Amino acid sequence: MSSLLILLLQFTGTAIGQRVLFLSVRVGDEATLPCNYVIHDQGECESTTWLFSDSGNSVALVRRGQIGNHAKSDRLRVTEKCSLLVKKVTEEDAGLYTCRQFSSGEEQEGPDIQVYLSVVTMTGHQDNDEVTLRCSVKTYGDCGHTVKWLFQGRDVDKDHNDIRRSQFRCSASVTFPTSHFSYTPRSKLFTCSVKDGSNVQAFSLQSSGEDTAATTESDSRSGFTTTASVITEDATGWWWWIIVVIVGVAALIIINAPVI
Repeated sequence: MSSLLILLLQFTGTAIGQRVLFLSVRVGDEATLPCNYVIHDQGECESTTWLFSDSGNSVALVRRGQIGNHAKSDRLRVTEKCSLLVKKVTEEDAGLYTCRQFSSGEEQEGPDIQVYLSVVTMTGHQDNDEVTLRCSVKTYGDCGHTVKWLFQGRDVDKDHNDIRRSQFRCSASVTFPTSHFSYTPRSKLFTCSVKDGSNVQAFSLQSSGEDTAATTESDSRSGFTTTASVITEDATGWWWWIIVVIVGVAALIIINAPVI
């Protein structure tokens, strides 16, 4: 499955036509923000401007088809039909994106197209014999999403007393013993369910952290960071002790060897 994950766009009941869109994407993936009202005959999207707003400020990302000079410039691209592509999404990308069309002059033509981008972050932490997974959503303004963990695609029932779940506002965590799931990848067992209105989306774990020896491993393609104890032995350390032993034995042989 490609790291590119463009999720379902959902209209709300209060949206007028196609002017308000909602998009959720995982950290590290790419997001394509559509501009559904585009003036025809734009060779280089010269009539299109993209604005970004978060809780603190507002900035023009694209002005008349040209990407501006700002922190995320190297991760932006204007694509077909003047859509805005955001590469390697981070939590800071969550916010309100507005596509605005202008005529040959300075007058706006047509309505604003507003895209609310929410960003999902998934992390994992191993402490002794337990693993805790956390899933959270960052949104523009107050978060109204419902977040929970699913086990094999279903709610955790009473038969799984060894799995503990906690739900908070726009985040959820699940804790389980490593011994119970040592033979099945966690990505096939646990998924994070994110509900926004009537739209429900499931995010699965994608990480090599379970198979590596690194204490802290981060995979930007999946957005899953896991902190785990060392699983494989450190081969370098073993070779060092073998060399020490060999040198010591050789020294004893030389010392105790009879002089001819």
